[in-house]
Amino acid sequence: MPDERFRATPIQAPRPERQIAFRTGISAESRAAAFLIAKGFRILARRWRSPVGEIDIIARRRALLIFVEVKARDQLDDAAWSVTDRQRLRIAAAAEAWLARYADDRIRDIRFDAVLIAPGRLPRHIPSAFDTGG
Repeated sequence: MPDERFRATPIQAPRPERQIAFRTGISAESRAAAFLIAKGFRILARRWRSPVGEIDIIARRRALLIFVEVKARDQLDDAAWSVTDRQRLRIAAAAEAWLARYADDRIRDIRFDAVLIAPGRLPRHIPSAFDTGG
């Protein structure tokens, strides 16, 4: 008789709505990155993760470093209101982790931007979309 301690636990596939949300997010981040590149930014990282949070896009243009939150919704105005206080704190903490790990003396300005994505619309880049409260 097999030992019950070593019986395999079935792996459940993610729910369909989670899979759709993931694909939508990846697509939105790709559109946002392309839009920022067209505006002269160089993408340094996408979906950068740290123990304290994740940043969708980190980009640089000359001495400006931006940490970008990408929001995809059916309407651009809905996306504009979807960055919560909790997300802002996690993004700021992740940004501190990035800066500690990748210090660069050429950076003179840092911003927290948002890029809003909606179907059939050009992305909307919002410079200084939020501050870190610090």
